[in-house]
Order: sequence, then C-alpha cells, then structure tokens
Amino acid sequence: MPDPKRNRSPKRRPRNHTTTPTSARESVAALLTEQAARFPEIEPTEPDTAKLDDRDSALAHALYDASIRRWLTLEYIIQQGLNRPFRELEPSLKAVLILGAAQLVLMDRIPAHAAIDQSVDWAKRRIRPGAAKLVNAALRRVSESVGERSGPWSNDRRSIPLASGSRDLLGIKLPEDERDRLATATSVPRQLIDRWAEHHPREIITDACMHALANPPTVLNVSHLTSPLPDNCTSPHAEEGHALWTGPREELGELLNARRDVWAQDPSSSEAVRSVAGMEPSIIVDFCAGQGTKTRQLSATFPNAKVIATDVDRARYETLAQVFANDERVDVLPMAELMHRARGQADLLLLDVPCSNTGVMGRRVEARYRATPASLKRLKSIQRQIIEEARPLLSKTGSILYATCSIDHEENHDQARWAAKAMHMSVADERASLPHTRGNPESSVDGSYSVVLSPAGRPRA
Repeated sequence: MPDPKRNRSPKRRPRNHTTTPTSARESVAALLTEQAARFPEIEPTEPDTAKLDDRDSALAHALYDASIRRWLTLEYIIQQGLNRPFRELEPSLKAVLILGAAQLVLMDRIPAHAAIDQSVDWAKRRIRPGAAKLVNAALRRVSESVGERSGPWSNDRRSIPLASGSRDLLGIKLPEDERDRLATATSVPRQLIDRWAEHHPREIITDACMHALANPPTVLNVSHLTSPLPDNCTSPHAEEGHALWTGPREELGELLNARRDVWAQDPSSSEAVRSVAGMEPSIIVDFCAGQGTKTRQLSATFPNAKVIATDVDRARYETLAQVFANDERVDVLPMAELMHRARGQADLLLLDVPCSNTGVMGRRVEARYRATPASLKRLKSIQRQIIEEARPLLSKTGSILYATCSIDHEENHDQARWAAKAMHMSVADERASLPHTRGNPESSVDGSYSVVLSPAGRPRA
C-alpha cells in the first residue's frame, strides 16, 4: 500500500532549530529561511515557540501565517524595489524580505520603523553586513507602497484584497492580465487558476482564491448532540447541524476531549457521510481515517453498524487507537489485520483519500504552492492505488464512498469515472462543495468532493 504521508494534510509540528529563538521574529525568520530553500514544496509546519511567552508565541504564529499565506503577493510587491529577480536571492534574504513585507503590508499594529529596523538587524547578524543594505532599501520601498485600508476589493490593479476589505497600493500596479492579477492579489499560483478555469466559471475561481486569504472559523458538527453545549461558546452557522465556536481555544480542547457527540468539522467535510445517511450498513470500514473525524461521524450516523478504522501512517494510527480505545462500536486495526479480518465484509467503504487540499487552502496555507502538476500526478496515482488496495474489503453489495478536500476534477470526477469503469460500478450521489466565505464566518464553507460507487445493477447496502 502506498504511503500517503507526504500528501495528506499532516498534523503540524513545531520546527526545531539548532539555535533557540530569542524572539518571535527570530523564530519565524529561521523557519522561513528553510521554507524559501524548498519553495514551492514547503512543509506544513509551525515556528518553534517553546521558549517564548504567550504573547510572543501568538505573534510568531501570526507573522508566519501572514508570510506563508501571502507569499506571492509579498514577493510581487518586494520585486518592485529590487534590481534583480527575487527568486534569484539566497533563501535567508528571501525569508527576511518576506517577513518584513508581511508586517508592513498586512499587520497594521506593527510600526513600519520597527519592522524595517529589526529586519535590517537580522540580515546584518544572520546573513552579512552587505545584505542589510539591500533589505533596508527594499523594505523602505515596500513601506512607501503601502496605502490606506479601503472597502471590498473590486479586482482593480491599484489595491490588494485583505481578509477583510482591501489595501491601496501607491506607485505599484498589479498585472494587467486578469488571471495574473488574481494570482498575484490572492497568492494563488497561476497554474492552479488555469487548471480550475477548465471546469469552473470566473466567479467560482475568485471565491476560492478569496476564501484562502484568511484563517477560516472553527466549525463544530452538532448534528448528534445528546445534551446542550456550554453557554456563550457557540453561534449558529448557516449550514444546518453546524455551529461556530466562539469560546476560548483551551475550553474547546477540553470540550472535545470530554464529549463524543460533538467534534470540529466543516460542513463541506461532513457532506460526504451525510450523502449516505439513508443506507443501512452493518459493517463500515474507514480506510484512510486520519485523525478520526469522519470515523466519529460514521459511528454517530449509523448507531447499529460496526465501524472499523485504520490509517497507513503510524502517527495517525496511534492517534486513532487512543481516540477510540474504549469505544464499543469502533475497532481500530492495523492495516494488515484489517485486510484479513474485514475482507469481503464492508457494506460501506469510506476512502477519504490523500489529496491536494485545494478546497481547504485557508486551513492548509502551504497547499496552494505544493499543488504542482507533478504533485497532482503523484497524488492521482496514490488515490488509484488506494482504491485498488481497498477493493477486496467490499461485500458483494457494498458501496464505496470516495471523498477528497480538493476542487480539482482530476482528483474527483475523473477518478470516480475511472474507478466505476475499473470495478464495474455505477456513480451516484456525486457532490461538490466549492469554497466561499460570503463576507462573514457564519457562511464560510470549505471545498470538498464525494461520490458513492455502487455495484452496477444492485441496490445499495
């Protein structure tokens, strides 16, 4: 079985450096240097903040998120003040320029002089004295290009969109070509926009790009509550059966650890299992269970079924085993044991496969850069191998529920047609959710895809 660890959205782990960071900016600059060296194949990780106090830790995460989320936008603005291509600079120079520009362009509470002075100092100490001159000149040019905040972005060339509203640009114009302009303004690679344009209209593509600009809200699946949630900690979401978490983050962790009837899950993610809620399976296999979110949903949706879950990644498997250690209806089995014990038994087989994450770029900020043609080709191969590996688990009348958090047809519709033809099955209940925000968290929805593959000519389980 292929190992999807590199392609599935892994749990973010702090990056450990040989030199202990002494400030938020030190921590972020060190990690951005590593990311710049491997760009666009950047890793999903977080800055090392173990030695920082809570305030500096929060600042480090905010600086890093802004830098990665808007890398292409910041690169374009920085380039206007350089005499040579940004991409020819050494990684440490790229890192300090991106970090400095992120503060100047995106973070109003940080004084411009502080952002510039600390960037120059870091370049002098960590790169070389000569680098400080370049950093100083380039960032001063960036600072001069930053205008006031204004209303919603109107796709014009003299401003960039923000998570809320837009910011005017002074002396800089975005590209004239519409797709280049959207790519630059939202930091979504042009190749992704071109790929989506083969199947989606301009408005849908713009929504997807704009959705990637800000951290999306924490959404809870509350469809199966057995008792009320704590007061003043949630507000309604536009999608039925879901709520926004508005309470303290630490209390959310305590709630999710204490209760089995509520979990964090975007409406787009829960749509896959909702699409098969009318079935009556006796045995369900969750083949790529990850952290167990859909496993919980399957168990709650089908109280009379036995759910068996596994994951090929060791860390995720250990998490699954801990989460469902005392669950009477969910068994977590190693892959080899599951393939032996459940062979030919699954009435419903969930394949929530590794994917490009292009439907959740707001949550997986690095996904947009990693979604290259080469990585898409590799992912498609892994997805098909998983389908073939899992196929022997199906009962004679069993159905496959195939799901991704991608909006790419190659990973979704094309794979469904291939699988249906290869396994002599029929396509049913094909659902696609496209990411959008609509201006407020209550209506924010990620992107996803799901399809049911049933035996041709046979009723569902």
